[in-house]
Amino acid sequence: QVQLVESGGGLVQPGGSLRLSCAVTGTIFSANVMGWYRQVPGKQRELVATIMSGGRTNYADSVKGRFTISRDNDKNTEYLQMNSLKPEDTAVYYCNAVILDSGGRRLYWGQGTQVAVSS
Repeated sequence: QVQLVESGGGLVQPGGSLRLSCAVTGTIFSANVMGWYRQVPGKQRELVATIMSGGRTNYADSVKGRFTISRDNDKNTEYLQMNSLKPEDTAVYYCNAVILDSGGRRLYWGQGTQVAVSS
């Protein structure tokens, strides 16, 4: 069974940095687009960044210039480097990926990891 396992969340002061990781486990053929989303209680889940299999990236305006999404295709892992963190970045962060395996193509989600930015 394919799973996405997240790590790297925590508490950080404004201006600090965190790096989130999301590893795809299980036997897969390939991962297409991978991304990061975040959600605050009572709010809609919003897109943070995406990265295509060829490396093209897209960012929400609110994080552009501060966050960097990347991927290691050999490890089937995506990352989100978060710099210059602001209190408004506080959220549960979810990774996702479109995975092709023996069962076909499907969108998978990670379990979520809490990021809290506070002084």
